[in-house]
Amino acid sequence: MNAQTTRYVVITPVRDEEEHLQSTIESMIRQTVLPKEWVIVDDGSKDATGKIIDDYASRYPWIRAVHRKDRGFRKAGGGVVDAFNDGYRALSCGDWEFMTKFDGDLTFDPDYFEKCFDEFYRDGKLGVGGGVICYVLDGVKRFEEAPAFHVRGATKIYRKACWDGIGGFLAAPGWDTMDEVKANSLGWATRSFPHLHLVHHRDTGSADGLWPTLVKYGRANYICGYHPLFMLSKCIVRLFRKPYVIGSIGLMYGFVSGYVTNVPQVDDRAAIAYLRRQQIGRLFGGETIWR
Repeated sequence: MNAQTTRYVVITPVRDEEEHLQSTIESMIRQTVLPKEWVIVDDGSKDATGKIIDDYASRYPWIRAVHRKDRGFRKAGGGVVDAFNDGYRALSCGDWEFMTKFDGDLTFDPDYFEKCFDEFYRDGKLGVGGGVICYVLDGVKRFEEAPAFHVRGATKIYRKACWDGIGGFLAAPGWDTMDEVKANSLGWATRSFPHLHLVHHRDTGSADGLWPTLVKYGRANYICGYHPLFMLSKCIVRLFRKPYVIGSIGLMYGFVSGYVTNVPQVDDRAAIAYLRRQQIGRLFGGETIWR
């Protein structure tokens, strides 16, 4: 198998991304291995996002535009999944080998996808992969901490058999955790590629603000079925990272309020049980997906 001949499709949900979308599209156009199809979903943008997509779609036949009506509000987690699903249904290429969920505010090297597929071809059990996200501050790359098995939601590549196995995304905060939990529980490996970098031009959560973002992450952990002991440990460790104290309070508030308000959790008890076993193993030094 050869990365140069890989058949892959890309789906990019975007909302009010006129500032960065053109740079993302130009990065994709320069790829050494082009996608067979790229569906860019305008999720009710109020700026020029839709016009940018239409312009490029008129010039490149492998770029397609999908336009959604403005729902009138931000829908944490579920909104991006709804937009993604519309893009997925719009795909005309049915014989793809890999599918990518990709953000519209990234720039990346011309051989990014080629090198990603090299990783998949080296490891036949790799089901989900992607590069690492960084931000450039004063010319220096800054990376967000994440376990090696976690691939950021901004750039996720799925092998077709793995995608079929996990059955799509959870339409709620935590979708980019539960996909990996399901993949790992089915025997697939998931990992990020530390030598492949993508520049994210908008800080994660910047659209919502600090406190809502913290609460959203805590709520996502609840929805995914995190073990309470693991969540408590996570919040204790979080006390020593900026923003101090408030970061832990926000996460725990989002988590506990899920129980108080009876928010539905993932309807997959086997996946939750698998995740909790992994988390308890992590707390007590067992062999887990954290290695």
